[in-house]
Amino acid sequence: MLDQTALETLFINARSHNGWLKEDVTDEQIQKIYDLMKFGPTAANNSPARITFVKSDAAKQQLKAHLDEGNVDKAMAAPVVAIISYDTEFYEKLPFLFPHTDAKSWYAGNDAKIKSAGEMNATLQGAYFMMAARAVGLDCGPMGGFNSNTLDNEFFPDGKTKSIFLCAIGQGDASKIFPRSPRLSFDEACNII
Repeated sequence: MLDQTALETLFINARSHNGWLKEDVTDEQIQKIYDLMKFGPTAANNSPARITFVKSDAAKQQLKAHLDEGNVDKAMAAPVVAIISYDTEFYEKLPFLFPHTDAKSWYAGNDAKIKSAGEMNATLQGAYFMMAARAVGLDCGPMGGFNSNTLDNEFFPDGKTKSIFLCAIGQGDASKIFPRSPRLSFDEACNII
């Protein structure tokens, strides 16, 4: 069992941030996030997530054109914005990632299954990404609110990578977060049968 400090860091005190302190996110921290998140489970270890770390001023300006107005300030002030996406050809790596059987054949040629598995498992990996970022001492600001079609055309012109959501990372400015919204109780959200 993790101690109370770890639980507070990962869950209880963790918030979605909208503002950022002017502190850099290092390439070493970015690498550590990936090196932790990659161990989260996915179906048949298919690991479809691809993450583009938007860090330079030039890359942020590229990103800005695709953001909904409400996300521009939040994204531009963040030290890094990660584009969480999935590889539509993730199944090509299954002989390496899941060598126990011919898992590649489960997906090859089945666009609906590729899309479903890619989106679901990369979204799971996006959640692992946020937990890993918190574990290395960073705050997260996940967001939708962008034009995925135009973003994908600019950042992934080969058409093989599809964005799902964005996640700003850095040291959050606690003065810019909203009061915590309520959550459903166990009895409202769960059943034990």
